[in-house]
Amino acid sequence: MSAACVGLLLAAGQSSRFGGNKLLHPLADGTPMVLASARRLHAVLADTIAVVTDVDGHVARLLAQEGVRFVCNAHAREGIGKSISCGIAASQDAGGWVIALGDMPFVPQFVVQAVAARLAYGADIVAPVCHGQRGHPVGFSSRHGEALMRLHADEGARGIIAAHRDTLELIEVEDRGVLLDIDC
Repeated sequence: MSAACVGLLLAAGQSSRFGGNKLLHPLADGTPMVLASARRLHAVLADTIAVVTDVDGHVARLLAQEGVRFVCNAHAREGIGKSISCGIAASQDAGGWVIALGDMPFVPQFVVQAVAARLAYGADIVAPVCHGQRGHPVGFSSRHGEALMRLHADEGARGIIAAHRDTLELIEVEDRGVLLDIDC
């Protein structure tokens, strides 16, 4: 039996364009952005890890209250690739990863479920696409663990996806929540 997939929430961004920690910004219903993102991922993948910049910070405390475990990325300033690497290193035995972004609180839960299900059925890389534009979250099989752990720059996993375009499975969705990150 193969190991289960792990949800990986990237929540160590610097919020440089936002003017403060945007992950704590309340949505219309008052929920902090990072909690909305975490809840959708965690509802599908019980084993969810958030990558944060400070294990004693407010974001980490909120996530812990939700039952989401977290790891600290002491090198977050080096970019999103370093956060992915940190999360993968904390879950090396996973059967795969569904990587979501803390600043994308409108990704529908059914999309997370669809990505996780495709991985469980043997897909290599999975991503939603909305009106021709690839969105989030992105799922990777365990085969990509070593490459994901070697990431270090701000490019994220785009290079891995490009190198394995032939095994990328796209899930067509109409919900633009897979494209909307909050930057302002």
